[in-house]
Amino acid sequence: MPGSRSSRLRRLFELLAAVALAAAVAAGSLYYFSPDFLSYGDAAAHLNIARRIVDSKTPGYEQIGTVWLPLPHVAMVPLVRLDGWWQTGLAGAIPSATAFVVAAGFLFASLRYALSSLPAWTGLLLFLLNPNALYLGSIPMTEPYFLATLFATLYSVLRASKENKPSWAAAAGIAASLGTLVRYEGWFLLPFFAVFLYLTTPRLAWRCTLTFIVFGVTGPLYWLAHNRFYYGDPLEFYHGPYSAKAIYQRALDAGMARYPGDHNWGQALLYFATAAKLVAGQTLAWLGLAGCVFALYRRRWSLVTLLALPPVFYVLSLYSSGTPIFVPDLWPHSYYNSRYGLAAFPLLCAGAAVLATRWWVGVFVVATSVAPWLFPVNPDGWICWKESQVNSEARRQWTAQAADYIKQNWDGRDILTSFGDLAAIYQQAGIPLAKTVHEGNGVYWQAVHARPDLFLRSEWVVAIAGDSLSRTIWKTQARGPKYRCVRIVAVKGAPVIEIYRRGSQVRLPQEEPPPVQERTEFNDQ
Repeated sequence: MPGSRSSRLRRLFELLAAVALAAAVAAGSLYYFSPDFLSYGDAAAHLNIARRIVDSKTPGYEQIGTVWLPLPHVAMVPLVRLDGWWQTGLAGAIPSATAFVVAAGFLFASLRYALSSLPAWTGLLLFLLNPNALYLGSIPMTEPYFLATLFATLYSVLRASKENKPSWAAAAGIAASLGTLVRYEGWFLLPFFAVFLYLTTPRLAWRCTLTFIVFGVTGPLYWLAHNRFYYGDPLEFYHGPYSAKAIYQRALDAGMARYPGDHNWGQALLYFATAAKLVAGQTLAWLGLAGCVFALYRRRWSLVTLLALPPVFYVLSLYSSGTPIFVPDLWPHSYYNSRYGLAAFPLLCAGAAVLATRWWVGVFVVATSVAPWLFPVNPDGWICWKESQVNSEARRQWTAQAADYIKQNWDGRDILTSFGDLAAIYQQAGIPLAKTVHEGNGVYWQAVHARPDLFLRSEWVVAIAGDSLSRTIWKTQARGPKYRCVRIVAVKGAPVIEIYRRGSQVRLPQEEPPPVQERTEFNDQ
């Protein structure tokens, strides 16, 4: 009998075996990708945000900041205290790999509950053997955390729907709430999961739905309150000066062309679909779509509908909010945010798993989907890894040069700097962030810009040519402390880095630098 003790033990053993396999694959992935933990600029930024919570002039909760949601940073805090692990990125990679294993476990459980064991193993292997998913699951990015909360919500919702149990609705609400503290598509999913529960739990519809909503909205309400308390605007993350919307608008005002897909449905769908195909692989993309059609034919619409929501969110985001995706196959033939195609990966894995009605079909699906990644093994074909390499080449050069100079000449006194990309300099040089003054230090940072003649007292200043800090140094030469430009780091295709030191003999660049181009990398959803 399915509910017998032996059956429960078998299912538990099967789940433990799936988790153990995922853990082994994740451990191997950590080892393989260890040189590239911080190739993504956003990966380094996530890690340094976590570090500044415990290592800052003003450490503590306020350092969580705005725009980027807090859960991944909080998860890194216990390990990011270790200097060596912070410098190598391991402090952020281990929590990400753990989240990846959790995601794999809940994916397996969801497919087994909705279908059977054979499709569950098929979907799990497709998930674990994709190099793009493995790479993003091995570095300090938000994708593995969101996949873990997505699959946990999916599993709990499916059980609540079939068993009419408010306890499972509560579990789904908790998982969904955690997802809203990882990425903003989690906010988009909440009402759809609530409607699904209402429509599929006829005996306890209102009770299950309200239970889910009560737990699910705690994440968004907390983040709105956080932004209201610290920034005076509950929507600071959406339209504040560091938001993706504000950065995009400033770029448009400066003459930049609109992103592909901006208020163009055809382009939005094309760019997302292309990114999804490159992330999942062409074979899995077609098998997954065929499986989705087959699932609808067999009335397995719940699984397909719920997992289709993240792709819908990204198409809407491309159309309406200036979220860009650049892939080498389409104009402007570059790499940027290709990882957003991962949003369709769970749907394609589940769709392909539905096709596994016989063991030989499952073997065929896995073999044909994975073979292009293995024969031959070519990282240049792994778009997420390739994007991190292409876009980080110049940044790694100037970071290494600036870090080397600072490490050799730093005398232990304070460094005034902006955060963002420049934080990687101190990470690589092994300089505690508590020795720096940046935007996260609040009032003092504002005072330095408003009255440098009174408040600018740091021995060192590291700035990007043309940014607000660089211009403040220029202004203070007429009235206030004098600074010498002791090093300029210029790398082709990258912003110019200026390193100043306090001194009586003033030596600045020959010409005042032009305004710096806005950094658009901080648009993680």
